[in-house]
Amino acid sequence: MRSAQDNANGFAGRRMALLLGCATAALALPAMAAAQDAQDAPVAEEGASEGDEIIVTGIRETIQTSIETKRRETAIVDALSSDDIGDLPALSVGQAIQTITGATTHREKGDASEIAIRGLGPFLSNATFNGRDASNGSGDRAVNFNQFPSELINNIKIYKTQQANLVEGGVAGTIELETLRPLDFNRTRIQAELKGNYNPYGERIGTDDPFGYRATLSYVDQFETGLGRIGISLGAQRNETSNPEETLAASTTWVACDATQTVTGNCPEVDRGEDTPFYLAPNAITFRQIVEHDRRDALFGAIQWQPSDTLDINIDAQYSNRDFSEERHDLNLSEGRYSISNRVINEEGRFLESYSGVSSLESTSTLLERGEEYLGGGIDIAWEATDRLTLSADASYSGTKRVEIERSTRLRSDPLDIYGNRTPLNNQRVPYTYTIENGYAPTITFDPRFDITNHDLFSDDARIRRDQTQRENEIWAGRFDVNYQLDGGFLSQIDAGARYTKLTYEDFDDRVEITQNDRNVDRDVNLACRTVFPQRDFLSDAPGNSISSWATFDPICLFRGYLGTEDPGGNEDVRDPANRDVEENTWAGYVMASYDSTLGDMPVRGNFGVRVVNTHVTSRGLRADLEVDVDPDTGAITLEPVDDSFVGVTIENETTRFLPSINAIFELDRNLLLRLAGYRAMSRPAPSSLGAGRTIRLDDGEAFTTIEEAIDGIDANGSPRLEPLMSWNADAALEYYPNPDTILSGTVYYKKFTGGFIPVRIDEDFVIGGETVTIPVTQTRNSDDQSRIYGFELTLANRFTWLPAPFDGLGGKVSYNYADSDFETQDIDLGDVVDLDTGEVTQGLIPPANISGYSKHVLSAQAYYDAGPVSLQGIFNYRSGYYQDFVGGNNQLRYVRDNETFDLRATYQVNRNISLRAEALNIFNEPKITDMPVKGSIRQYHYYGSKYFLSVRVRI
Repeated sequence: MRSAQDNANGFAGRRMALLLGCATAALALPAMAAAQDAQDAPVAEEGASEGDEIIVTGIRETIQTSIETKRRETAIVDALSSDDIGDLPALSVGQAIQTITGATTHREKGDASEIAIRGLGPFLSNATFNGRDASNGSGDRAVNFNQFPSELINNIKIYKTQQANLVEGGVAGTIELETLRPLDFNRTRIQAELKGNYNPYGERIGTDDPFGYRATLSYVDQFETGLGRIGISLGAQRNETSNPEETLAASTTWVACDATQTVTGNCPEVDRGEDTPFYLAPNAITFRQIVEHDRRDALFGAIQWQPSDTLDINIDAQYSNRDFSEERHDLNLSEGRYSISNRVINEEGRFLESYSGVSSLESTSTLLERGEEYLGGGIDIAWEATDRLTLSADASYSGTKRVEIERSTRLRSDPLDIYGNRTPLNNQRVPYTYTIENGYAPTITFDPRFDITNHDLFSDDARIRRDQTQRENEIWAGRFDVNYQLDGGFLSQIDAGARYTKLTYEDFDDRVEITQNDRNVDRDVNLACRTVFPQRDFLSDAPGNSISSWATFDPICLFRGYLGTEDPGGNEDVRDPANRDVEENTWAGYVMASYDSTLGDMPVRGNFGVRVVNTHVTSRGLRADLEVDVDPDTGAITLEPVDDSFVGVTIENETTRFLPSINAIFELDRNLLLRLAGYRAMSRPAPSSLGAGRTIRLDDGEAFTTIEEAIDGIDANGSPRLEPLMSWNADAALEYYPNPDTILSGTVYYKKFTGGFIPVRIDEDFVIGGETVTIPVTQTRNSDDQSRIYGFELTLANRFTWLPAPFDGLGGKVSYNYADSDFETQDIDLGDVVDLDTGEVTQGLIPPANISGYSKHVLSAQAYYDAGPVSLQGIFNYRSGYYQDFVGGNNQLRYVRDNETFDLRATYQVNRNISLRAEALNIFNEPKITDMPVKGSIRQYHYYGSKYFLSVRVRI
């Protein structure tokens, strides 16, 4: 019998196939029918007389430019570009990229963030900004595309195949963002755009404003001076939005519970390698309502100077400052593993479909504030030393600093209310039932004797926390390149160059925690800090949800009430064994030859070369003796480092990799190209994955009663010896360009990986309570596994110019990517694990995931109408489910389910200088749903609503 989830997946698959089939027929048939007539005909607009200059604008111009870019490049490339500033048809760079063939995004807070190429996650992609690596504040190498205003970027390329002169790091591909060079723009332009946005979810928030805005101002000009030609471009943007969210989520820690035992306390765990029936349960479950405010200021500037025809100097800089805040109100079932009964266990995934439990309930109020500052830029110099020899050099810097301060206060259920009266349950723990509805959203129902909206019942165990996280990522880089043009013969030019990069990454987490058990204080603060639940219709769009509100409190008022201050500040000493301090030095050199010849009567061009990359990683960590702290009231045990026992640990690792590549283009016909490519590629681990620290993991609601239980919570927070993932790759593409508006292309590709990732167990000595104990610590390392990915991608684009007016303004584009992979990623807690001393593999409890970000199906379909002053566009994106890793390097399996979005855009050109634009995102309010640690075991469903934008742009 098929499950509801199977039916849902089947429906999604059939819907995708239907969309793909319809789009293919709609685009391919007219394109092929009109191809012969259009092949040699110039693009013409109605009413244009012979000799008139034809100017194509809007979406049509963007697609034409993108088609021409793809045709011109030597590697297999897909692009989105515009000759004008601010004309990329998207609200953000991430949204623009997901309209490119084979590219899709992971959406957070309703906007496109990390990019996956060919269904492969951001870990396997490399992104550059003006040809340089860019830092971020997340601890990985994925570029935060939201920090770059799309209005100031006019060219995005995705290199699907590698060539020796590209920065290494893209097994899936390389994303290249480019801002315009002012002298190439060759005209003066002052442009101002004001964009207002409306979020309907904001209407549900009593204290929130559903409106926001984005203001952009740019200026480009060129000057003839006695010192040569000078061009400047300047841009500034302020973006201010409010983004409410609502979610139900389980904790990130799941355990395998013994299914043979009756549970009266926390369920007993099953260890890896045991042949015991089990079920999967999270440590906690949380309802969360979020009110978010986000403000970002961005500045861009560039100066291009050509003192002579042979010298070109470019200086550019980018600055972004983001202030972000979230006020969270949580209803937390802090004991998700406690007294589980009436279990119905999914036979395939071993997760709970329904059960009864009891748990302490917590109302947790949190204010999260984040400041993130980015500064990047560099200088690029190109000198034509002779007619054939060009020398160029580039020096750059990119730095990001992110600081988060989170202040939260927890109030917990108790047998007594705030006045000391017995509650109806006369118990700290509240009975509840859990049922998954139709394989989708869980329904949680509490014992009606406990009123979750009654503030009086959250009366005990006040916990006040201040957490500060700081991450700093800097990249210093320099490169030198030589280009020599050859005259005649098979080879047309030789390129060679060298590159040096120094990347540093540091982070620390600092916690101040205070507990309060004075009932009189609890009562006074409780009464003073109560708030009305801030949202109406909470999770009303989630089928099966039965919770609409609960008792909430003002987090800052709670801090003032308990501590007498809104912020007690952090610890003076932020040293901790979990801190990361990573330095990565990379030297690279390449040589590449380009050729342009014929094979019989058939033109052939391309390049071949090799890149050599040496990487040296130095990771510094801390070790400390641990002392045992016992709570006098509960007897719970925690482990804390002894202040005067810190010692430094340095771990180094060095690798050298050779990356050969070859690209060939065969011009089978004037408008028919065959491309072949073979190359070796590498993808580096995230900087945070290279940490040498150790983390003592204590989840909320967990109280250790023995030292042995506490010891099980020591994990590695990275592995400095983690090496790049390597692959051999082959691509073949056939591309047909019947006219400037039309492309039909298909690509097949194959990737063979020479390694994977697997948890390994290493025995380490720790001093705990004055005694030395040996503890197996698990971390992720490279394995010797062999795996592969193969797939194909299709692109069809056509404008229906053969239709009579006004229907000749219709057009469309559809792209589809299919990938099949047998890569394996093991869960660090529940998957296979290798003992490094013995080489013995202990069998895991749950199946492995594929590679992070891998989606079997990716579809993007666009339909547009572009005629005269009117431009309309609809964009549909679909991505099948994928595994998404957590930042930090040690794999816990989390799966994002199939997701799809539909966006609309409309532009009206009032006159030559003024245009109006309306846009709508996620108009069907599709949620993001994740499972953990196996597919079907729901961890989170997350709603953020639709968003609407209206803008006016003025150009002079």
